[in-house]
Amino acid sequence: MENSNKAIQKKRMMSYFIEATNEIIENEGLEGLTIRKVADKAGYNSATLYNYFENLKHLIFFSSIRHLSDYAKDLPGYLDKAKNPIDACLKVWECFAKHSYNHPKVYQLIFFGGFSSDTVNNSIKTYYEIFPEQISEDVKEYMPMLLEDNLYERDYILLKKALQDTDISEEDIRSINEMNILIYRGMMSDMEANYLNLTIDDAVKKTLKYIKKVFKAYDIKTDN
Repeated sequence: MENSNKAIQKKRMMSYFIEATNEIIENEGLEGLTIRKVADKAGYNSATLYNYFENLKHLIFFSSIRHLSDYAKDLPGYLDKAKNPIDACLKVWECFAKHSYNHPKVYQLIFFGGFSSDTVNNSIKTYYEIFPEQISEDVKEYMPMLLEDNLYERDYILLKKALQDTDISEEDIRSINEMNILIYRGMMSDMEANYLNLTIDDAVKKTLKYIKKVFKAYDIKTDN
């Protein structure tokens, strides 16, 4: 019982700091964020904050996970329009690209921020334990994919499901997977640095265009 109470207390304390962080970012931007400001807004001192987060970057990471919730909430609407498993795969990419290109710095931090795999996975799981209302019932079947911090494994889960009734080999699935991630990472870098001055819609369309070209190279039919 004591351990259970401690776990509840820990999640409650973390929620105070995460919500304070989100409020400061919304009002002042990332550049206005400091450990002291977060601690003051949450009503505690900086030393207390360090009991729950490694550093400021780790705290920002936690506060950024809420953007995955926005993606998760939109995902069922995209999947409802899918005509077949391959199309469902493309719809997931479309939804993911739209949200990540809209917040490139956030998604770069979540998936490419340099945290260990254990830290990312544990942090995402902990976040949704603190804020369970941010994941709807119709998204829960996709939770293994949403909680997978390694994009190569995340896309592999998606591809494996989409191609399970085809004769595409395991080796080819891995190759398709790698090319899709390279396409996405390249476009994500462009969106973060604004090299190409693309709108989000244009960036999403380009990403899907090249992913479809990869599918076509392996004789995987898409609707267009």
